[in-house]
Amino acid sequence: MPSNRKPDGEQPRKPGGPPDSNNPRYNKEAIDLMENQKEGTVSSPGPSGAPGATSDGPEAAAKAPAGSEAGLPEDLAGAYKKLLAEKQDLYDRLLRKQAELENFRKRTEREKEEFVKHATADLVRALLPALDSFERALKHRHSEVPTQFYHGMELIHRELLEVLGRAGLAPVDAKGKLFDPHYHQAVETVESSEHRDQEVVEELQRGYKLKQHLLRPAIVKVATAPKDKSSSGKGDGAKPTE
Repeated sequence: MPSNRKPDGEQPRKPGGPPDSNNPRYNKEAIDLMENQKEGTVSSPGPSGAPGATSDGPEAAAKAPAGSEAGLPEDLAGAYKKLLAEKQDLYDRLLRKQAELENFRKRTEREKEEFVKHATADLVRALLPALDSFERALKHRHSEVPTQFYHGMELIHRELLEVLGRAGLAPVDAKGKLFDPHYHQAVETVESSEHRDQEVVEELQRGYKLKQHLLRPAIVKVATAPKDKSSSGKGDGAKPTE
């Protein structure tokens, strides 16, 4: 038969009698009850008498579903519209940033091309006096200078022109063309009936273009039509007498 003996240190409680204050189990239950009373979580038997049901009863059961949806906003439609507006704003900002980045890239490439172009133009412009010296030396040859010397100068001049031509240098057409103020600089005009009016009759200094941009205008002489000479003796006769 099972023994009804209590553990050592715990005396048997008399039926219907007051709890023993010296009993450790009684002391623990009293302490737990006091702590629950302080926290306001004292449980009382529910309608079915089951322990653990709160004193609120049906009110606590009604509040239970609301607690499960505590993370959702009350106005779902308004929150959805707000999120759509924020998404559209972020998308517009992204498009603007992409456009700014593309414009920055194009501007950087254009500035780089302009820098290279100006650097090349400065170098070619500095070499133009050397080309002029070659042309003047080959144009005014001296009989005492050996022909081989001029032949070597022609080779150097031709090679220099080829190198500069690959960089984009090209001469400006002048002689035989009509005067163009965008490419020609007239320093003298001559009357001539053998040439068209405003025709370039002589090129004093060659002009050059660099990649379709004028680097230096050509210095030229321009022909003009001769003035009509009217007879100066008209009207010099004696007046008729009345």
